[in-house]
Amino acid sequence: METRYRTILESLVPPDPMSQFHLRRLSPDEEFPDLSRNSTWMGRILTPAMYRRQFHRCTPSGVIFDDVIRPGLEEPGDWSSPVSVGCVAGDAQCYVLFCDFFDRVIEAHHQHTISGQTPEGDFNYDNLKGTCDLDRSYAARCEVSVVRGVDDFCFPTHCSRGERRQLLTLARRALQRLEEEKLPGQLLLLEELDQEQQRELNLDPPSSSQLRIGVARDWPDSRAVWVSKDGSLVVWVNMEDHLRLVSTRDDADVAEAFKCICINLQKLEEFYRELKHPFTWKQQLGWVSSSPADVGTGLRIRVHLRLQHLPRHKRLQDVLKRLRIRMHTTTESPALYCVSNAATFGPSEVGLTQLVVDGVRLLLAMEKRLEGGRDIDELVPTQK
Repeated sequence: METRYRTILESLVPPDPMSQFHLRRLSPDEEFPDLSRNSTWMGRILTPAMYRRQFHRCTPSGVIFDDVIRPGLEEPGDWSSPVSVGCVAGDAQCYVLFCDFFDRVIEAHHQHTISGQTPEGDFNYDNLKGTCDLDRSYAARCEVSVVRGVDDFCFPTHCSRGERRQLLTLARRALQRLEEEKLPGQLLLLEELDQEQQRELNLDPPSSSQLRIGVARDWPDSRAVWVSKDGSLVVWVNMEDHLRLVSTRDDADVAEAFKCICINLQKLEEFYRELKHPFTWKQQLGWVSSSPADVGTGLRIRVHLRLQHLPRHKRLQDVLKRLRIRMHTTTESPALYCVSNAATFGPSEVGLTQLVVDGVRLLLAMEKRLEGGRDIDELVPTQK
Protein backbone atom coordinates (compact mmCIF):
# COMPACT_ATOMS: atom_id res chain seq x y z
CA MET A 1 0.00 0.00 0.00
CA GLU A 2 2.82 2.45 0.94
CA THR A 3 4.74 1.61 -2.25
CA ARG A 4 1.67 2.31 -4.36
CA TYR A 5 1.15 5.78 -2.90
CA ARG A 6 4.81 6.69 -2.21
CA THR A 7 4.97 9.42 -4.88
CA ILE A 8 1.85 11.11 -3.52
CA LEU A 9 3.02 10.82 0.10
CA GLU A 10 6.44 12.29 -0.69
CA SER A 11 4.85 15.25 -2.45
CA LEU A 12 2.99 16.07 0.78
CA VAL A 13 6.20 16.35 2.87
CA PRO A 14 7.22 20.04 3.18
CA PRO A 15 10.87 20.95 2.38
CA ASP A 16 11.34 21.83 6.07
CA PRO A 17 9.03 19.64 8.20
CA MET A 18 9.83 21.69 11.32
CA SER A 19 8.31 24.76 9.69
CA GLN A 20 4.96 22.96 9.90
CA PHE A 21 5.41 22.12 13.58
CA HIS A 22 2.91 23.89 15.81
CA LEU A 23 2.70 22.91 19.47
CA ARG A 24 -0.95 22.85 20.51
CA ARG A 25 -1.12 25.10 23.54
CA LEU A 26 -3.78 27.28 25.06
CA SER A 27 -3.24 30.84 26.30
CA PRO A 28 -0.35 31.67 28.68
CA ASP A 29 -2.79 32.14 31.56
CA GLU A 30 -4.31 28.71 30.93
CA GLU A 31 -0.87 27.08 30.60
CA PHE A 32 0.69 28.71 33.68
CA PRO A 33 1.95 25.91 36.00
CA ASP A 34 0.85 25.35 39.60
CA LEU A 35 3.73 26.64 41.72
CA SER A 36 1.96 26.72 45.09
CA ARG A 37 4.14 23.90 46.49
CA ASN A 38 7.27 24.66 44.52
CA SER A 39 10.31 25.65 46.61
CA THR A 40 12.83 26.13 43.78
CA TRP A 41 14.07 29.54 42.72
CA MET A 42 12.05 29.09 39.56
CA GLY A 43 8.88 28.55 41.60
CA ARG A 44 9.59 31.55 43.83
CA ILE A 45 10.43 33.95 40.99
CA LEU A 46 8.14 33.03 38.10
CA THR A 47 4.93 35.08 37.90
CA PRO A 48 2.03 34.92 35.41
CA ALA A 49 3.18 38.22 33.89
CA MET A 50 6.74 36.95 33.43
CA TYR A 51 5.42 33.67 31.98
CA ARG A 52 3.33 35.60 29.44
CA ARG A 53 6.42 37.53 28.32
CA GLN A 54 8.40 34.33 27.69
CA PHE A 55 5.54 32.16 26.40
CA HIS A 56 5.84 32.71 22.63
CA ARG A 57 9.63 32.93 22.50
CA CYS A 58 11.76 30.16 21.02
CA THR A 59 15.53 29.92 20.47
CA PRO A 60 16.82 29.10 16.96
CA SER A 61 17.41 25.49 18.07
CA GLY A 62 13.82 25.13 19.26
CA VAL A 63 13.98 25.65 23.03
CA ILE A 64 10.76 27.13 24.45
CA PHE A 65 10.25 28.47 27.96
CA ASP A 66 8.41 25.36 29.16
CA ASP A 67 11.59 23.38 28.36
CA VAL A 68 13.52 25.78 30.60
CA ILE A 69 11.30 25.39 33.68
CA ARG A 70 10.61 21.65 33.34
CA PRO A 71 13.26 20.55 35.90
CA GLY A 72 11.56 22.60 38.61
CA LEU A 73 8.17 21.17 37.72
CA GLU A 74 9.49 17.60 37.79
CA GLU A 75 11.44 18.17 41.05
CA PRO A 76 9.61 20.93 42.99
CA GLY A 77 12.03 20.69 45.90
CA ASP A 78 11.67 20.56 49.65
CA TRP A 79 11.30 23.65 51.84
CA SER A 80 13.71 22.13 54.40
CA SER A 81 16.52 21.61 51.84
CA PRO A 82 18.84 24.10 50.10
CA VAL A 83 17.02 25.90 47.31
CA SER A 84 17.73 24.52 43.83
CA VAL A 85 17.45 26.67 40.70
CA GLY A 86 14.62 24.55 39.23
CA CYS A 87 15.45 25.41 35.63
CA VAL A 88 17.92 24.62 32.88
CA ALA A 89 19.12 26.19 29.64
CA GLY A 90 18.64 24.11 26.51
CA ASP A 91 21.26 26.17 24.68
CA ALA A 92 23.41 29.23 25.30
CA GLN A 93 20.90 31.51 23.56
CA CYS A 94 18.43 30.82 26.40
CA TYR A 95 20.46 33.11 28.67
CA VAL A 96 19.83 35.96 26.20
CA LEU A 97 16.28 35.25 25.02
CA PHE A 98 14.94 34.47 28.51
CA CYS A 99 17.24 36.87 30.40
CA ASP A 100 14.21 38.46 32.10
CA PHE A 101 13.83 35.17 33.98
CA PHE A 102 17.36 33.76 34.11
CA ASP A 103 18.97 36.94 35.47
CA ARG A 104 16.60 36.93 38.45
CA VAL A 105 17.27 33.24 39.17
CA ILE A 106 21.03 33.73 38.92
CA GLU A 107 21.04 36.74 41.23
CA ALA A 108 18.86 34.97 43.80
CA HIS A 109 20.84 31.72 43.76
CA HIS A 110 24.31 33.24 43.78
CA GLN A 111 23.45 36.26 45.94
CA HIS A 112 25.31 38.47 43.49
CA THR A 113 23.99 41.26 41.27
CA ILE A 114 24.52 41.03 37.51
CA SER A 115 26.20 44.21 36.30
CA GLY A 116 27.47 45.55 33.00
CA GLN A 117 31.01 44.56 33.93
CA THR A 118 32.60 41.45 32.47
CA PRO A 119 33.46 38.87 35.19
CA GLU A 120 37.21 38.58 35.60
CA GLY A 121 38.83 35.16 35.81
CA ASP A 122 41.84 34.35 37.97
CA PHE A 123 43.65 31.03 37.51
CA ASN A 124 46.82 32.08 39.32
CA TYR A 125 46.92 29.20 41.81
CA ASP A 126 50.03 30.66 43.47
CA ASN A 127 47.76 33.32 45.01
CA LEU A 128 46.06 30.75 47.29
CA LYS A 129 46.99 30.99 50.96
CA GLY A 130 46.74 28.59 53.89
CA THR A 131 45.82 25.52 51.86
CA CYS A 132 48.58 23.27 53.17
CA ASP A 133 47.76 23.36 56.88
CA LEU A 134 44.36 21.64 56.91
CA ASP A 135 44.47 19.21 59.84
CA ARG A 136 44.54 15.73 58.28
CA SER A 137 42.92 14.19 61.34
CA TYR A 138 39.78 16.07 60.26
CA ALA A 139 40.22 16.69 56.51
CA ALA A 140 39.73 13.38 54.70
CA ARG A 141 40.05 14.43 51.03
CA CYS A 142 39.14 17.14 48.56
CA GLU A 143 37.74 17.49 45.05
CA VAL A 144 37.93 20.43 42.66
CA SER A 145 35.76 20.35 39.54
CA VAL A 146 34.74 22.69 36.75
CA VAL A 147 32.11 22.49 33.99
CA ARG A 148 32.21 23.97 30.50
CA GLY A 149 29.81 24.25 27.59
CA VAL A 150 31.01 24.17 23.98
CA ASP A 151 29.94 26.91 21.56
CA ASP A 152 27.55 26.11 18.70
CA PHE A 153 26.08 23.04 20.41
CA CYS A 154 22.87 22.67 22.39
CA PHE A 155 23.28 21.72 26.04
CA PRO A 156 22.62 18.08 27.09
CA THR A 157 18.90 18.52 27.84
CA HIS A 158 18.25 19.59 24.24
CA CYS A 159 21.07 18.31 22.02
CA SER A 160 20.48 15.69 19.35
CA ARG A 161 22.27 12.36 18.99
CA GLY A 162 24.30 13.80 16.13
CA GLU A 163 25.41 16.80 18.18
CA ARG A 164 26.36 14.56 21.09
CA ARG A 165 28.48 12.40 18.81
CA GLN A 166 30.19 15.46 17.34
CA LEU A 167 30.95 16.67 20.87
CA LEU A 168 32.54 13.30 21.66
CA THR A 169 34.68 13.57 18.51
CA LEU A 170 35.82 17.05 19.53
CA ALA A 171 36.60 15.85 23.07
CA ARG A 172 38.61 12.92 21.72
CA ARG A 173 40.73 15.24 19.57
CA ALA A 174 41.26 17.78 22.37
CA LEU A 175 42.13 15.10 24.94
CA GLN A 176 44.62 13.54 22.53
CA ARG A 177 46.34 16.92 22.44
CA LEU A 178 46.33 16.92 26.24
CA GLU A 179 48.08 13.54 26.22
CA GLU A 180 50.73 15.01 23.93
CA GLU A 181 51.29 17.67 26.61
CA LYS A 182 52.80 15.03 28.95
CA LEU A 183 49.57 13.95 30.64
CA PRO A 184 48.91 10.44 29.31
CA GLY A 185 45.43 9.07 29.81
CA GLN A 186 42.70 6.86 28.39
CA LEU A 187 39.28 7.69 26.97
CA LEU A 188 36.66 5.15 28.01
CA LEU A 189 33.22 4.94 26.38
CA LEU A 190 30.52 4.30 28.97
CA GLU A 191 28.79 1.75 26.76
CA GLU A 192 31.97 -0.36 26.88
CA LEU A 193 32.43 -0.30 30.67
CA ASP A 194 31.46 -3.33 32.73
CA GLN A 195 29.79 -3.01 36.14
CA GLU A 196 33.06 -3.24 38.09
CA GLN A 197 34.65 -0.44 36.04
CA GLN A 198 31.56 1.71 36.59
CA ARG A 199 31.81 1.15 40.35
CA GLU A 200 35.50 2.14 40.33
CA LEU A 201 34.54 5.40 38.63
CA ASN A 202 31.62 5.95 41.06
CA LEU A 203 29.32 6.01 38.05
CA ASP A 204 25.65 5.73 38.92
CA PRO A 205 22.92 4.98 36.37
CA PRO A 206 20.83 7.98 35.27
CA SER A 207 18.36 9.18 37.87
CA SER A 208 14.63 9.35 37.14
CA SER A 209 14.91 13.15 37.12
CA GLN A 210 17.71 13.07 34.51
CA LEU A 211 15.62 10.79 32.36
CA ARG A 212 12.55 13.02 32.62
CA ILE A 213 14.28 16.28 31.71
CA GLY A 214 16.22 14.73 28.82
CA VAL A 215 19.80 14.77 30.11
CA ALA A 216 20.02 10.98 29.85
CA ARG A 217 18.38 10.54 26.45
CA ASP A 218 19.92 7.69 24.41
CA TRP A 219 22.02 6.64 27.42
CA PRO A 220 24.88 5.72 27.26
CA ASP A 221 25.38 6.71 23.61
CA SER A 222 28.40 9.05 23.17
CA ARG A 223 29.00 9.40 26.90
CA ALA A 224 32.63 8.95 27.91
CA VAL A 225 35.18 9.49 30.63
CA TRP A 226 38.86 10.28 30.20
CA VAL A 227 41.15 9.24 33.06
CA SER A 228 44.76 10.39 33.36
CA LYS A 229 47.31 7.64 33.94
CA ASP A 230 48.44 9.17 37.25
CA GLY A 231 44.83 9.55 38.45
CA SER A 232 45.17 13.30 38.94
CA LEU A 233 42.46 14.26 36.45
CA VAL A 234 39.15 12.86 35.23
CA VAL A 235 37.17 14.43 32.37
CA TRP A 236 33.50 13.51 31.92
CA VAL A 237 32.07 14.02 28.42
CA ASN A 238 28.36 14.50 27.58
CA MET A 239 27.02 13.81 31.05
CA GLU A 240 25.06 16.66 32.67
CA ASP A 241 27.33 19.09 30.82
CA HIS A 242 29.46 18.99 27.70
CA LEU A 243 32.62 18.74 29.79
CA ARG A 244 33.35 18.30 33.49
CA LEU A 245 36.93 18.22 34.76
CA VAL A 246 37.54 16.70 38.20
CA SER A 247 40.68 16.49 40.31
CA THR A 248 40.45 14.49 43.56
CA ARG A 249 43.14 14.18 46.22
CA ASP A 250 43.17 11.82 49.19
CA ASP A 251 45.59 14.11 51.03
CA ALA A 252 43.06 16.99 51.00
CA ASP A 253 45.57 19.26 49.25
CA VAL A 254 43.18 21.79 47.76
CA ALA A 255 46.01 23.84 46.22
CA GLU A 256 47.33 20.91 44.18
CA ALA A 257 43.85 19.89 43.02
CA PHE A 258 43.08 23.49 42.02
CA LYS A 259 46.43 23.76 40.22
CA CYS A 260 45.69 20.59 38.25
CA ILE A 261 42.30 21.96 37.16
CA CYS A 262 43.68 25.40 36.22
CA ILE A 263 46.55 24.09 34.10
CA ASN A 264 44.57 21.48 32.19
CA LEU A 265 41.41 23.58 31.77
CA GLN A 266 43.42 26.37 30.16
CA LYS A 267 45.08 23.88 27.83
CA LEU A 268 41.74 22.39 26.80
CA GLU A 269 40.32 25.87 26.30
CA GLU A 270 43.14 26.60 23.85
CA PHE A 271 42.67 23.27 22.04
CA TYR A 272 38.92 23.79 21.63
CA ARG A 273 39.51 27.31 20.33
CA GLU A 274 41.90 25.90 17.71
CA LEU A 275 39.15 23.42 16.75
CA LYS A 276 36.86 26.45 16.10
CA HIS A 277 34.57 25.54 18.99
CA PRO A 278 35.55 27.67 22.03
CA PHE A 279 33.94 27.28 25.42
CA THR A 280 30.67 29.19 25.83
CA TRP A 281 31.04 32.66 27.35
CA LYS A 282 28.45 35.39 27.91
CA GLN A 283 29.48 39.00 28.45
CA GLN A 284 27.76 39.67 31.80
CA LEU A 285 27.69 36.11 33.15
CA GLY A 286 31.09 34.64 32.33
CA TRP A 287 31.24 30.93 31.49
CA VAL A 288 27.82 29.39 30.99
CA SER A 289 26.63 25.80 30.77
CA SER A 290 23.28 24.06 31.11
CA SER A 291 22.54 25.03 34.73
CA PRO A 292 22.33 28.64 35.97
CA ALA A 293 23.71 27.27 39.25
CA ASP A 294 27.09 26.94 37.48
CA VAL A 295 27.40 30.24 35.60
CA GLY A 296 30.38 32.52 36.17
CA THR A 297 33.21 30.13 36.93
CA GLY A 298 31.57 26.69 36.83
CA LEU A 299 33.90 25.85 39.73
CA ARG A 300 33.13 23.57 42.70
CA ILE A 301 35.49 23.00 45.61
CA ARG A 302 34.55 20.16 47.96
CA VAL A 303 36.37 19.19 51.14
CA HIS A 304 35.30 16.13 53.16
CA LEU A 305 35.62 16.63 56.91
CA ARG A 306 35.30 14.33 59.91
CA LEU A 307 33.14 16.21 62.41
CA GLN A 308 31.43 15.10 65.63
CA HIS A 309 30.29 18.21 67.51
CA LEU A 310 29.82 21.12 65.08
CA PRO A 311 27.02 19.50 62.99
CA ARG A 312 24.80 19.49 66.10
CA HIS A 313 25.50 23.10 67.08
CA LYS A 314 22.54 25.48 66.95
CA ARG A 315 24.51 28.22 65.17
CA LEU A 316 25.89 26.05 62.37
CA GLN A 317 23.46 27.16 59.65
CA ASP A 318 24.06 30.80 60.51
CA VAL A 319 27.83 30.25 60.31
CA LEU A 320 27.57 28.51 56.94
CA LYS A 321 25.39 31.29 55.53
CA ARG A 322 27.86 33.93 56.69
CA LEU A 323 30.76 32.01 55.13
CA ARG A 324 28.82 31.42 51.87
CA ILE A 325 29.51 27.71 51.97
CA ARG A 326 27.37 24.59 52.28
CA MET A 327 27.73 21.43 54.31
CA HIS A 328 25.89 18.13 53.97
CA THR A 329 26.29 14.56 55.12
CA THR A 330 27.79 11.87 52.92
CA THR A 331 26.68 8.29 52.36
CA GLU A 332 30.04 6.93 53.52
CA SER A 333 29.81 7.74 57.21
CA PRO A 334 27.45 9.70 59.50
CA ALA A 335 30.47 11.62 60.80
CA LEU A 336 31.84 12.56 57.34
CA TYR A 337 30.59 15.85 55.89
CA CYS A 338 31.14 17.54 52.55
CA VAL A 339 31.83 21.30 52.60
CA SER A 340 31.58 23.24 49.32
CA ASN A 341 31.05 26.70 47.86
CA ALA A 342 27.40 27.79 47.67
CA ALA A 343 27.85 29.91 44.53
CA THR A 344 29.99 29.98 41.39
CA PHE A 345 29.17 33.52 40.24
CA GLY A 346 30.75 36.67 41.66
CA PRO A 347 34.22 35.86 43.02
CA SER A 348 37.01 34.71 40.72
CA GLU A 349 38.30 31.14 40.60
CA VAL A 350 41.03 31.92 43.13
CA GLY A 351 38.55 33.88 45.25
CA LEU A 352 36.08 30.99 45.42
CA THR A 353 38.77 28.47 46.30
CA GLN A 354 40.16 30.76 48.99
CA LEU A 355 36.64 31.26 50.36
CA VAL A 356 36.18 27.50 50.83
CA VAL A 357 39.65 27.00 52.31
CA ASP A 358 39.14 29.83 54.81
CA GLY A 359 35.70 28.47 55.67
CA VAL A 360 37.03 24.95 56.27
CA ARG A 361 39.81 26.25 58.51
CA LEU A 362 37.27 28.15 60.60
CA LEU A 363 34.95 25.13 60.85
CA LEU A 364 37.86 23.00 62.08
CA ALA A 365 38.77 25.64 64.67
CA MET A 366 35.17 25.58 65.90
CA GLU A 367 35.12 21.77 66.05
CA LYS A 368 38.28 21.75 68.17
CA ARG A 369 36.79 24.30 70.55
CA LEU A 370 33.64 22.26 70.96
CA GLU A 371 35.74 19.15 71.61
CA GLY A 372 37.31 21.00 74.53
CA GLY A 373 33.91 22.06 75.86
CA ARG A 374 34.42 25.71 74.95
CA ASP A 375 32.09 28.15 73.20
CA ILE A 376 32.41 29.24 69.55
CA ASP A 377 30.55 32.56 69.67
CA GLU A 378 33.68 34.67 69.33
CA LEU A 379 34.67 32.73 66.20
CA VAL A 380 31.40 33.38 64.37
CA PRO A 381 32.32 35.57 61.35
CA THR A 382 30.56 38.56 59.86
CA GLN A 383 28.75 38.08 56.54
CA LYS A 384 31.16 37.39 53.67
